[in-house]
Amino acid sequence: MRDYALTAFIFGSIPFILWRPWIGALMWVWIGLMNPHRLTWNFAFNMPFAQVVAIATLVGMLFSGEKFRIPWSPPVKLLFALVAWMSVSTYFAIDTTDAFPQWQKVMKIQFMTFIVMMLIADRKRLEALVWVAALSLAFYGVKGGIYTFTGGGSNQVLGPEGSFIEGNTEIGLALVMALPLVRVMQMSAQRRAVRWALGLAMLLTGLAILGTQSRGAFLGAAAMAIMLWIKSRKKAMLFVMLIAAVPALLVVMPDSWFTRMEGIGSYEQDRSAMGRLYAWEFAFRMAVKHPLVGGGFASFTPENYAVYAPDLTEAVNEKGAVADAHSVYFQVLGHHGFVGLAIFLALLAAMWQSAARVMRATRAREDLRWAYDTAAMSQVSLVGFMVAGAFLGLAYFDLLYTLLAIIAITESLVRRGHGTIPAVASTADAVGAAQQQPLRP
Repeated sequence: MRDYALTAFIFGSIPFILWRPWIGALMWVWIGLMNPHRLTWNFAFNMPFAQVVAIATLVGMLFSGEKFRIPWSPPVKLLFALVAWMSVSTYFAIDTTDAFPQWQKVMKIQFMTFIVMMLIADRKRLEALVWVAALSLAFYGVKGGIYTFTGGGSNQVLGPEGSFIEGNTEIGLALVMALPLVRVMQMSAQRRAVRWALGLAMLLTGLAILGTQSRGAFLGAAAMAIMLWIKSRKKAMLFVMLIAAVPALLVVMPDSWFTRMEGIGSYEQDRSAMGRLYAWEFAFRMAVKHPLVGGGFASFTPENYAVYAPDLTEAVNEKGAVADAHSVYFQVLGHHGFVGLAIFLALLAAMWQSAARVMRATRAREDLRWAYDTAAMSQVSLVGFMVAGAFLGLAYFDLLYTLLAIIAITESLVRRGHGTIPAVASTADAVGAAQQQPLRP
């Protein structure tokens, strides 16, 4: 029944996508983040719904009278550079045959990211994009939070099978990134009941993050919570909420959870933690041998370990399977070399700076409070990714690039509607500039 309902819903949306292609952009984000087909049990499990939606969206764009353009801000330009370098590194990959399928998968995500930025062209659509991205993952946050609570913290939260976020660390990072986006929705909600419902969703999502039992997600959540307080407009109220919520969440977790979290400081005795260190060293060694382009996609293999790090036998288990990169940074380094890593780091920095420019330009503008909140919470989400992502290989996860689109679109809307955004300066300078030199219409 679930298979038929989902199939009917997605195919039933096609006429609307052809009529309004931006609906297709939202559908693409929903399918890519939530993976609803992975919640079915029959024929729909492997249906190419994303491809169907993408084709319908592109056809709709061909027949639309709307003018489309890409918001070429610094993060978008760096994303284009990263995509280009991924193509170069794939061409020069150690094993092009194995690298090419992964390149195709990543290119589809990046291509549609540019399409999303072209189609989400006004504030209404942007708000819809934030809601879709946040709720797609808040679904697992609420579900996982209830699952953790009813199991006394002993139930491990996992993501949908066969998706980017299948593992506990992967779904943990996704929830860490999604929680600030839920906060954006809460701050913009007009009805008290909706605000309370979203607050409950945030609380359950926080519990679900703990329920993943992922130490990387725990560190990401801690950094995200600190940034959430720093970037909040109502710091006193949020501080009280955090002080009340954190003990309430931790009291649910069993002793085994605390024992596992204590392993963060004693990694030498932890096989999983040592496996990460071996994977990072392997990635570095491989990049040193191929400094410009790295090993290419799918290069973390037993054969390459034997060539570039034969002494790291602990990184290969008894079945011959090699540990993943276990870090977005070492993943990009191993796959695309030092040049690829430099572009990736510049991309993250540019996303932060872009959000900072929006915050500076809108800080003293009540009518642009929505843009300020969106940019601020995007920075919080980005911090969660950068911290939790240091411990798992999820560099090509859709949500990072959806977040980039949200930041780029927000900046573009403020620019087009309210003048030029000044360069980032100090907080005092920002407030003064906003008060003394209003943005030109």
